[in-house]
Amino acid sequence: MAQVTGARTAGWYLLGPAFVAAIAYVDPGNVAANISAGAQFGYLLVWVIVVANVMAGLVQYLSAKLGLVTGRTLPEAVRDHTRTPTRVGYWLQAELVAIATDVAEVVGGAIALRLLFGLPLLVGGVITGVVSLALLAVQDRRGQRVFERVITGLLLVIAIGFLSSLFVRTPPAAEVVGGLLPRFDGPESVLLATAMLGATVMPHAVYLHSGLARDRHGHPEAGAPRARLLRITRWDVSIAMLVAGAVNMSMLLIAATNLQGRDDTDSIEGAHAAVRDALGPGVALLFAIGLLASGLASTSVGAYAGAMIMQGLLRKTFPLLVRRLVTLIPALVVLGTGIDPSRALVISQVVLSFGIPFALVPLIRLTSKATLMGADVNSRVTTAFGWAVAAVITLLNVVLIYLTLAH
Repeated sequence: MAQVTGARTAGWYLLGPAFVAAIAYVDPGNVAANISAGAQFGYLLVWVIVVANVMAGLVQYLSAKLGLVTGRTLPEAVRDHTRTPTRVGYWLQAELVAIATDVAEVVGGAIALRLLFGLPLLVGGVITGVVSLALLAVQDRRGQRVFERVITGLLLVIAIGFLSSLFVRTPPAAEVVGGLLPRFDGPESVLLATAMLGATVMPHAVYLHSGLARDRHGHPEAGAPRARLLRITRWDVSIAMLVAGAVNMSMLLIAATNLQGRDDTDSIEGAHAAVRDALGPGVALLFAIGLLASGLASTSVGAYAGAMIMQGLLRKTFPLLVRRLVTLIPALVVLGTGIDPSRALVISQVVLSFGIPFALVPLIRLTSKATLMGADVNSRVTTAFGWAVAAVITLLNVVLIYLTLAH
């Protein structure tokens, strides 16, 4: 376990794990869902991003707290409190979610490489997978701190890529504020809201953060040292979620301000072309670079999370290449069979949304157990808010199924 001691315990030095987890909140699935929402419904779903970001901040902090207080990752804690058949079934759904995650991230990277260099989607997908292996090798050989720096650098590139357009054409403040009123406009808006939620509150990021915090800070004893780390962790999560939320909001505002009412904006390629026409080639280039950084960073973080989930639930470790291929191959199949990549991105986010309760329910239950968490157990307000988050997400999924079948 990595214990930070001595002169290097400045609060800023302890920041970092949340920024790795935050990459999951600005992956290509977010781009597809947010761009589609803005292009089709303007500012209608601004509120979804705000609500989802608040939810994400809570669950990421609870995950990090679980790792710090118990010294266990969330998958390990689930394994300790379930029987073998339940554990295997739990792992299978988590693996399905990991595949859906990789579809979004690899497809997004492939689209970016096609926009930048004209590469075929399948070739771009292979390159994205290879680069993600290289990033994982950095974590494996150089340690978590270096990996955090690389991923945080890519997060900065993503932020610049998507926030830049807001300085070229500022969205109308009154309409943005109007979008804060929660409402829908038909089944497609519910589908997109659920996709946006699935793209923001990411199951694998919930599992991963417990391990990131534990591996970075160790398992501090109860008292002042732990209280300080938990306080710094709250800052870590708050800053990381603020950055991720700003990027997500910029994606929707780009589309609502520049793409609404235009033809062929239901795909990332179409959105890129529309951004180029509306804001110029410079902004379009930054858009594509941000998308590429998003795909490369998020697919490596997703694979890292997948390995942690498998190790925690099954106590099995597979070689990095084998683990990577398990989730990469379905993404390459999507690219090779001619399925509309942008639509595949949105649908993958809906699949992720169905996996969120499986991460949230045990997280809330475990962090609400005084016998496990001691003095750092959730307050009644935190527990109530956590259950409300799980209930809202589950309800959205049920409504989505009903509207889809009735439509």
